Amino acid sequence: MHMVVWSGTALTVVGILGLAWCIKIVLGIKRANLPDDEARRRMQRVVALNMGALAVSFLGLIVVLVGVILA
Repeated sequence: MHMVVWSGTALTVVGILGLAWCIKIVLGIKRANLPDDEARRRMQRVVALNMGALAVSFLGLIVVLVGVILA
């Protein structure tokens, strides 16, 4: 069961890194002072990446929970 917990932990860390990357991208978009249409288009892409990173992190936490329950 240790492998399940550690694989879930790895998934969670990957998801959190993805969230941090999304924050970095958004800060770059805000600093670029782009026109509204361009900024909105780029933000829509980041929202999709953000939801994916959140899903990976959540899935990792579920795997950790399952590993702890089965242990």
